[in-house]
Amino acid sequence: MSFDSLGLSAAVLRAVAEHGYTEPTPIQARVIPVVLEGGDVMAGSQTGTGKTAGFTLPLLDRLSQSAPGGGKRRVRALILTPTRELAAQVAESVRVYGKHLPLRSAAIFGGVSINRQIDELRRGVDILIATPGRLLDLAAQRHVDLTAVEIFVLDEADRMLDMGFLPDIRRIIALLPAKRQSLLFSATFPDDIRKLANKLLHSPVQIEAARPNAAADLVEQVVYLVDKHDKRGVLSSLIGSGNWRQVLVFTRTKHGANRLAKQLEQDGLTCAAIHGNKSQGARTRALDEFKRGVVRVLVATDIAARGLDIDQLPHVVNYDLPDVAEHYVHRIGRTGRAGRDGVAVSLVDRDEQSMLRDIERLLGHRIAQRPLEGFVLRPRAAPPARSAQAPRRDAAGKPNQARPRNRGGHKSRRGAGRAARV
Repeated sequence: MSFDSLGLSAAVLRAVAEHGYTEPTPIQARVIPVVLEGGDVMAGSQTGTGKTAGFTLPLLDRLSQSAPGGGKRRVRALILTPTRELAAQVAESVRVYGKHLPLRSAAIFGGVSINRQIDELRRGVDILIATPGRLLDLAAQRHVDLTAVEIFVLDEADRMLDMGFLPDIRRIIALLPAKRQSLLFSATFPDDIRKLANKLLHSPVQIEAARPNAAADLVEQVVYLVDKHDKRGVLSSLIGSGNWRQVLVFTRTKHGANRLAKQLEQDGLTCAAIHGNKSQGARTRALDEFKRGVVRVLVATDIAARGLDIDQLPHVVNYDLPDVAEHYVHRIGRTGRAGRDGVAVSLVDRDEQSMLRDIERLLGHRIAQRPLEGFVLRPRAAPPARSAQAPRRDAAGKPNQARPRNRGGHKSRRGAGRAARV
């Protein structure tokens, strides 16, 4: 199948061809015709399968086919994303694929100047890409009007719920017109997502390009069982011996990301950390340097598990396993994208083996475990045996008689006084 057969306009097809794409991915082939027809969609797809273009292309096409109302441009399409990185990625897709269309877009998210975003909104925007918090701030200040929205896209819905955005999503939906086209995309479908979909969507077409919660088929998954204090050495050894040139490493905490980045720098690896405490400028610079190969290792928390669109990323490492099994799917989905192979390595210590079992239950299969030369998971040390206490002796060297234990429940005066002081 080619993009020409999906019903897209000549202007959109021209942009797709200029971007180097000729054949749609499975999720694109199934979603695009439904969106072009105006139907609601509930789509599940493994991350990295092209679902962003799956809604961006038909959204651009539909908006360009219908003329907006007179006067100032109003927001006709709203794309809601959980993270700044994903908002920036979607905004770039809208810009690239809409380059030959008379449509104006803007991305608004926290961590950057709100005044510049206000200026963009004042000039008029057809397509708005936003994160929930900043969107609600601007709506409360009456800088953004959503009453003319024709198409609403909720991207990475499961991640939205993981990050606690459900109340914000409900407030945003209340600002939208009742008559609209709604599209919901999610890599996983827990019960909360299905409940949200029932309220958000009207007779949606359900599309699943892969089994829910499945990891990308092209990702080779490997587990190494190692002691916690050996993890850094194992990671440096794998990167060095394998000559890995581009590695995305996930840690559980921001502090852990900073500490590991410094340690890897000491091992001679160019490294950067990216997490929620970093400014948006620092995060953008780190990601850009990683993409360009200036930085060899990017250490990230789960905030980077969504929205990082890195071409040909060959290696992802779970330095710490995620607390939530579904996050494993999103993490390793950063590799094995767009038909390319990738490797996802997990370093699992003794305390994380229950998390590993949860992940394997989610995937429906065991992950291959491999031995590491020079590194082993040592048995847990047995508690030291309690040795018999040597009897006390008096000044003459004779053993003192042990005092009988008070078994009657009556405390001595000395004991009572000591308890009172405590």
